[in-house]
Amino acid sequence: MLRRLAGAAALAAFITAGPAMAQEPVRLYAAGSLKAVMEEIANAFRQDSGLAVAGTFGPSGLLRDRIAKGENAEVFASANMAHPRALADAGQSGEVHAFARNQLCALAAPGVDVTTETLLDRMLDARFKLGTSTPAADPSGDYAWELFRKADAVRPGALQALDRKALKLTGGPASPPPPKDRSVYGALVEKGEADIFLTYCTNAVLARKEVPPLKIVAVPDALSVGAEYGLAVVKGARLEAVRFADFVRSPMGRTILVRHGFGLPPAPPRK
Repeated sequence: MLRRLAGAAALAAFITAGPAMAQEPVRLYAAGSLKAVMEEIANAFRQDSGLAVAGTFGPSGLLRDRIAKGENAEVFASANMAHPRALADAGQSGEVHAFARNQLCALAAPGVDVTTETLLDRMLDARFKLGTSTPAADPSGDYAWELFRKADAVRPGALQALDRKALKLTGGPASPPPPKDRSVYGALVEKGEADIFLTYCTNAVLARKEVPPLKIVAVPDALSVGAEYGLAVVKGARLEAVRFADFVRSPMGRTILVRHGFGLPPAPPRK
């Protein structure tokens, strides 16, 4: 009798826990540059499926390290392809899909007389502080150094000068946390910690919405650097996480990405 009661109690507990577990949000780890667009995609996904998404945002390299050490992420959206591929190569995630594209732009303080044509001159000018994110920890920093290498081909010696001059102001393990509900790039330039900041064009647009006097400067073609974003489902994730990853790459997800200024890779084949 006691055994039957214990079995019934266990079954009741399992049935009770089932719906609660099904309602647990999908755990998304995503690049900080994706925060605004992923929150909109998550809202659209919830309206479509009834499933919520909980986002953790930050530098992609640091998020990759946290996932590799066992944090309970289910979907990883990185600002490059290398970090999710590292997880896939280690057997910690499934296939990596390119899902969005971006470009580097320069965000400049109002007092900096800079155009696309003079951008390299101003970056090299000792009068102006040049800000970047932190390489290795944040792909934005890696892309900045790729731009520096291109600059060296245009003007020999530029790589060494820019490498020495650039201030790694955000995106690193020891960087101060970004201000809540504000663009860290707009805040840093507004406070005068950088006169020119190399960041994604989508970030620059958001920063100027908050601080309209800031200027967005397109990078010249010879220095242009593109970013490709990668998406992967972490090993052991629930079916709900797979559904969300598919939704990000769906026509609705792609429409939202474009609305936020992202470029797109070719559409995935229909299943």
